[in-house]
Amino acid sequence: MYRLWLFSLLSLSACGQGSSQQKTTARTTDSSSVYQYEQATRDGIGKRYMGREIAQVMGHLGASWLERPEREREERTDLLLKALALKPTDVVADIGAGTGFFSFSMAPELPKGRVLAVDIQPEMIDYLKEGSAKRKVTNVQPILGTESDPKLPANSVDLAILIDAYHEFSYPREMMEHIVASLKPTGRVALVEYRAEDPTVPIKELHKLSVEQATKEMKAVGLRLLKNDGRLPQQHIMFFGK
Repeated sequence: MYRLWLFSLLSLSACGQGSSQQKTTARTTDSSSVYQYEQATRDGIGKRYMGREIAQVMGHLGASWLERPEREREERTDLLLKALALKPTDVVADIGAGTGFFSFSMAPELPKGRVLAVDIQPEMIDYLKEGSAKRKVTNVQPILGTESDPKLPANSVDLAILIDAYHEFSYPREMMEHIVASLKPTGRVALVEYRAEDPTVPIKELHKLSVEQATKEMKAVGLRLLKNDGRLPQQHIMFFGK
């Protein structure tokens, strides 16, 4: 499969123990007025949001690709980690955490904080639990979510990071409304996406996202673009805030 790792896991969040008792302030979306449906293209699902066809998603069978040794060199995840400017007490929601490749990279930077490692696939939650035990990490909390509601506690997250995942959300409006509700007043959302504006980036078009499109979609849920960090070789790091 072409660039299997690009089909990063659709991510959603659910809060940990007692999550069913957490209140949420996310708005309710009428899907019939938000999405359009048509014949799916080769790499899409036939569902459109604000003019963009939503891309297909990778399954848990691609887990080994997410853990390939050359990933840091290819994606420069070291530069991404620096760009986030994490504080030791931050609570970070890694949306679409997969096997936890980046969750476990962030964990040492958060000695008094934690990572909410979110995925919708039970198999990935198992990977995350096994990874925490193997590394003896105590501040990475695996969270099983759903396709439309992350169920994160309201006003609890300092940073929600979505690495090559947002363009695959089946319910992007609902997901982002809930993520916004989970942010603290100064909380941020970081979208890491391949640059649609650059034709030299060798990635399928539906797995890229432009700053213009991302800004339009984030504005619909009450977020504004704070910064577009260009330090990565092929990806945007777009920071949004309330």
